[in-house]
Amino acid sequence: MAEEKKKQEGANVEDALSQSEAFIVKNKTTIIGFIVAIVVIIAGVMLYKHYVSEPKEQKAAVAIFKGEEYFGANDYEKALNGDSLGYAGFIKIADEFSGTKSGKLAKAYAGISYAQLGKYEEAIKYLNSFDGEDQMVGPAALGALGDCYAQLDQLDKATAAFLKAADKADNNTLSPIYLKKAGAIFEKQGKYDDAVKAYTKVKDKYFNSYQAMDIDKYIDRANAAKK
Repeated sequence: MAEEKKKQEGANVEDALSQSEAFIVKNKTTIIGFIVAIVVIIAGVMLYKHYVSEPKEQKAAVAIFKGEEYFGANDYEKALNGDSLGYAGFIKIADEFSGTKSGKLAKAYAGISYAQLGKYEEAIKYLNSFDGEDQMVGPAALGALGDCYAQLDQLDKATAAFLKAADKADNNTLSPIYLKKAGAIFEKQGKYDDAVKAYTKVKDKYFNSYQAMDIDKYIDRANAAKK
């Protein structure tokens, strides 16, 4: 009985193998085509990265370097629009090298430069289009966005940007600054509970920051205004 069962299992395995072989033979062209397609896609990605993507990243990094110097020297006009010596400007770099890290960074620089020049609408356009994940540049761009909205008296958008910037930064250097800015606007709006919440976060979470040293007076002021 056991011997008969083994024979039957063997026959089932052979039958399954035969069916598999028949399927492969019948669909050989399709299977080979599928494998070739995968190989071509992988090779294409690797070639694009090596011959297009990486060189473009390098060119973008070189192109933006002079702009960062102008930006650091507070020469925002040249940083934005370029000079007569071959530097194209953040605006052109952001467009020409879109998709690269430096191209994305040029958008943030352009937005902050416009904000420094008092051109808040233009600044908002570039800052809203920036989607970098950098732990310093990302929060700085959001903070600049908040400043622009505040200048245009769009206070709800300003506080939203400041709170988002504080959360994104999540450090003792930037977060307390943005939280205090949000708190000040909340007080201006008469939203004292929200102001207390923002100031209290500085006290509780960022207690080692410079801003936390006198934060109690801001909390007391907002609490007193509620009465």
